Amino acid sequence: MDTEEFLNILNNSERIKAGSPIHLKMHELSQEALRITAEINSAYHTPDELRSLMEQLTGQKIDETFGLFPPFYTDCGKNIHIGKNVFINAGCKFQDQGGIYIDDNCLIGHNVVLATLNHGMLPDERADLLPKAIHIGKNVWIGSGAIILSGVTIGDNAIIGAGSLVTKDIPENMVAVGSPAKVIRSIFETGGNLK
Repeated sequence: MDTEEFLNILNNSERIKAGSPIHLKMHELSQEALRITAEINSAYHTPDELRSLMEQLTGQKIDETFGLFPPFYTDCGKNIHIGKNVFINAGCKFQDQGGIYIDDNCLIGHNVVLATLNHGMLPDERADLLPKAIHIGKNVWIGSGAIILSGVTIGDNAIIGAGSLVTKDIPENMVAVGSPAKVIRSIFETGGNLK
């Protein structure tokens, strides 16, 4: 199975049975991701070098406006899609098998987790994987320590407060905070911080 076939199956949100050929391909790609992220995280790299390493990791062209402060972690890499002028701060963890789509002009804070896999509920299906994409719209700001779960879409211009657990879609132009995250106001309302 090649990487394109692998991604087509994952992007159709098909259940991945434990021990199946697709599951084994997932483990193969994770070894490559571990090697590349170890290189990203092991020494200083110029912005151009980091962009080149991210291109190796994702298998895609990364725009010259991309910014990353390592360390950065992922267990696949091939299903990360990054727009222009995206900044990812230190300590982020992307579980991208289900697909992570980050649109233009996004800010991803320290230690953000994007998790696109779930597991079967029944004990004999617990090792099965259920992939579902995360979509982050244009101009989104995700605060430090936020966790975004599989299948979530965050609308354009939205803000996710630090430490929030996002389990459901967040509409565009809204501020969401808490665990689980709830919309508290529009970005156009004035007053205070995100506490």
